[in-house]
This record gives sequence, C-alpha cells and structure tokens, in this order.
Amino acid sequence: MRKLLVVFALLSIVISMDAQTARKQKPLVIETQGSFAVGGTKISEPGNFDLANPLKPDGQTFHGDHAYVFYQVPVKARKLPLIFLHGAGQSKKTWETTPDGREGFQNIFLRRGFGVYLLDQPRRGEAGKSSVQATITPTPDEQFWFTQFRIGNYPDYFPGVRFPKDEASLEQFFRQMTPNTGNFDANVVADAISQLFDKVGDGILVTHSQGGGPGWLTAIKNDKVRAVVAYEPYSGFVFPEGELPQPIESSGLFGALKGVEIPLADFIRLTKIPIIIYYGDNIAMEPTTVWNKDHWRAGLEMARIWAATINKHGGDATVVHLPEIGIKGNTHFPFSDLNNIEIADQLSKWLKEKGLDKH
Repeated sequence: MRKLLVVFALLSIVISMDAQTARKQKPLVIETQGSFAVGGTKISEPGNFDLANPLKPDGQTFHGDHAYVFYQVPVKARKLPLIFLHGAGQSKKTWETTPDGREGFQNIFLRRGFGVYLLDQPRRGEAGKSSVQATITPTPDEQFWFTQFRIGNYPDYFPGVRFPKDEASLEQFFRQMTPNTGNFDANVVADAISQLFDKVGDGILVTHSQGGGPGWLTAIKNDKVRAVVAYEPYSGFVFPEGELPQPIESSGLFGALKGVEIPLADFIRLTKIPIIIYYGDNIAMEPTTVWNKDHWRAGLEMARIWAATINKHGGDATVVHLPEIGIKGNTHFPFSDLNNIEIADQLSKWLKEKGLDKH
C-alpha cells in the first residue's frame, strides 16, 4: 500500500510539473531591439566655454523635452508596429510587466508578431530632462489614485474588480507611478511622437488616459499614424470650430470636462484613419455623488460625443464600454488587469477587422 501511495505521489508531482511546463511561454525571438531619444529642444547659452571654469553656463548647451523610446521587433514582424504612450503619473512601465508579475501588452503583442515601441513622454520617466522648471513635492496621495483609477473606493476594492488584491501587487502598482519633471504640454508630447513616426514609418498609436489628447494631435500632425487605439482617454478631445459640445459637469475633482476647438481642416484628418476607444467598468451611467464613477461618466460621455462627431464627418471611430460587451471588472488599466489577455484579444480582433495586422 505504501508503495502504491508513493507511486501516486510521484505521478501527482509529474502531472503538476507538466502543467507548469504547459503554462510556460515559448521563448521570445527578437530580431532587433534598442533605445533612443527623439524630438526635443536645445538651449544654447551665449559666450565661450571656459575649461578652467567649467560650471559656468557660458558657451554651453542644454538638451531637453525629448521623448525616450525603447523598442523591440520580433522575427517576421507584422508591417505596422504598435507605438505605446502612457497616461498621467505613468511611464512606459505601464505597458511592461503587470503589478502581479504577468506579461503586459509589451510582451503579449511581441508574441503576436508586432514590433513594439514604448515611450516615456517628454518630462517624464527616462525623458526627464525638461527645459522648464518644476518643483517635485513628495505629497502622500496614493489612496486618491487608487480611487481615481477605479480599483475601488479606498480601502475597499470594487466587487469583482480585475486588479490583484494582494499587498505585494498594490505595492508594485504604487511604485510604478512617476512625477512630471516639467509641466505637461500636449503639443510638446505630440511633436516628439510625430518625429518618432517620421523615424520608424507607418504604425499604430496606442494611448492611455492623459495620452489620448497628444494622440489625436499626433494623428493630425502626421499621416504615418495609420490608426489610434485609446484606453480610457479623459481630456484633450478636439472638435471642429463651431461644433464644440457643452461642458459636461461631474462630481469629480477636476471640474467640468471641456472639449477643445480646432480648425475643421485639422479635424478632418482624424476621419481618415480608424480609431477605437475602450473604457472599463464601475463608471456611472447617470450623475452620482460617487466622485470617481462620476468623473469617468463624463469622460465616457464626451468620448461618445467625439466619436459621433468624427463619424458625422465621414470617419471611423468606435467607443467600446467593456461591460456592455460582457467584459466586467476592469479598472482604468484594462491592459494590465487580470484579464489583460482577453483585453488584448479584443484589440487583435479589431486590428484584423481593419486590415492592420498584415505581415
């Protein structure tokens, strides 16, 4: 009997090891990878550099306001790479390993054959050299961001939320946030991203949150942007002159949400490419005093008005509210939530439908 138990125990171990092996991903095969700075400004101080007094600014230069780019291109890559822009308080880390250690969109889409370019926007992360002065004050505010990003109403998680609830994952999430080293300027960001498209050629721009506004501006500036995918944009929605909607009031902490007027000729450029916008769960459908849910209600409502305006002018814009298609529990970060493979599948399906995933 003891021998039989030992055999069963060994068999159980083998089965468990086989299951773990089956879950392991195949090795990633990268053809090229690297990093570079793109865009930015150069300041030159008049005078002559004095080798004997090298700390004087006379005759010296200052390079700043560029973006930092890390890229990987797999073997037999698809024609159009994905270019990823983070949101407020974030860096390219937002697309990398998830807070609980799973693969993020960087690796998921590398495995699906896309070249990936991860951006740190000007004055953020590894592109921190700013031409404008800023003061960074270490203010405790992480419980606000937990709530603002709809993980829950701190300290409570939303029921069924797709964010890992262990302390280590929350610690990682808080530590991936990073400050601005100069004021946020959507045009500075868009200029740098446009220069990136000039460098790498046609591609698909994927934005998150605050990155949405610079994303629209980049698509207006550069026709090498073949499509825009936006996860939970809030601010920066642009409208043709004379078609600006009324501000949308909410009980959020940032006041009424307003659109931005631009010339019709610029707006029309957005009608020439497919655009899709995704929003997660726990967004109010009607005005409420629950401020985080109401804040994002305004964003979702503005996005729908914006997409309708795009389509009225002959464009191809779609807003997807994930709970409405049966995908529930997502936070402000669907691409790193526990179901990020399912979220990636939605994007892959759309890319295929639009003919954007060709080899």
